[in-house]
Amino acid sequence: MQSPSPVKIVLAMAFVVGCWAYSPTGIHIALQVYDPGHLALLRFLLASLCMAVIAAFKGIQLPRLGDVPLLFALGFFAVSLHHVALNIGQQGVSAGASSVLAQSSPLFSTLLARFVFKDQVSPWRWGCVLLGFVGVVIVVSGDRGLGEIDAHAWLILLAAVSWSIYFALQKHHARRYDGLSLACYAVWSGTLLLLIYLPGLSETVMKAPLPVQWAVLALGVFPSALAYLAWGFVLKHVDLSRATMTLYLIPPTAMGIASVGLGERPTWMVLAGSAVVLISVLALNLEQRIPVLRGMRA
Repeated sequence: MQSPSPVKIVLAMAFVVGCWAYSPTGIHIALQVYDPGHLALLRFLLASLCMAVIAAFKGIQLPRLGDVPLLFALGFFAVSLHHVALNIGQQGVSAGASSVLAQSSPLFSTLLARFVFKDQVSPWRWGCVLLGFVGVVIVVSGDRGLGEIDAHAWLILLAAVSWSIYFALQKHHARRYDGLSLACYAVWSGTLLLLIYLPGLSETVMKAPLPVQWAVLALGVFPSALAYLAWGFVLKHVDLSRATMTLYLIPPTAMGIASVGLGERPTWMVLAGSAVVLISVLALNLEQRIPVLRGMRA
């Protein structure tokens, strides 16, 4: 089977970064009309429909009956808890700062690895976690000021924790499924759990102005569905550590989109804290490559 051209791979990476970087701005636009629960449900009803169309054309694995609780757990942490917490949090946090805080999930993955799965964590990783949380404090205080810190920033971090739990469950328990099948079942099960927010949704949809409707449609189709398909294509043809490096482009891209779409101007403290968070997460990934590089030089 012929490998895709480098241009196609780069375009797929750029598409993923653009989709996920748009998400904070799209959420802020949608929250002008929708409450956080309604927004999460409507977004993932659209994503579920989109994933169903993709699954019909590409085909997915049937779920095993014994895996149903696991698949609902994945949906809860990847979709329901993550996006409701993210939507509520973004009511009091700028889109740019939100994109940085959401990228802190590898820091929480390290804590989960140590305290839940009892993995060994090196001093290097502990240092990265500490540095990352210093960056988080700088971002939060620079976004609204130390005196204005409230529960919204904590909810963005809860969304990051939820995302890291999803990846931990996926890594330890969900290797029997390919990426597309797992993404479909996570989206569909998470959407079912979000149906508690169904009352009143239709009335809000009818009243929402067209620009808000377009923002929600874009959220449901691009970051929540097509980006996962493109990311699966990238991971199929590019080493995971190299592919992950492109995700560090999401916060600066998100800040650029927010500056155009929302008129946001991040403070110097937010920019400095963003750099600290991203450097700490990058250092976590580099630790995994250092032994490989040493082995190649030996």
